[in-house]
Amino acid sequence: MKIHIIGCSGSGKTYFSRKLSEKLGIPRFDLDDIQWDNSAYGYGVKMPPEKRDSLLCGILQNDNWIIEGVYYSWVEKSFDDADKIYVLDMPKYLYKFRIIRRSIRRKLGFEKGKKETLKSVIDLLKWTDTFQNKNMPEIKRMLEKYSDKVVWLKSKKEVNAVYK
Repeated sequence: MKIHIIGCSGSGKTYFSRKLSEKLGIPRFDLDDIQWDNSAYGYGVKMPPEKRDSLLCGILQNDNWIIEGVYYSWVEKSFDDADKIYVLDMPKYLYKFRIIRRSIRRKLGFEKGKKETLKSVIDLLKWTDTFQNKNMPEIKRMLEKYSDKVVWLKSKKEVNAVYK
């Protein structure tokens, strides 16, 4: 089984992919880990495109995978190869709340991850509006050709129904 999960920051992609991974026994991959150079000093350093694309190709060679992320312009091959594509299209209040909660939990050490600055959290909250207003319509158009395998999930209830 090959599953691609896409959605806005804070939409629940990581949580959903972990639940599916546990249920199905399939490895999961976060596209942030290949988009961003986590070995770089500082926050927000992108991986060179050649290396990023090579890492994605390596993931796609597996028999089973769950890939999750906000990216779409450079991951079309994963859409091609996926058996199922889940689009998490959550309400604005929910993903914004989750982003703020996550940053607080990271700041307090309750959750692992990069400790964003206040500015980076504010920038991310602003970026989510761009993602929903500009990128999500582009994603919708891009995924039209995969309509037989795309599932749009618009609430926590719909997400929970998939992995239960």
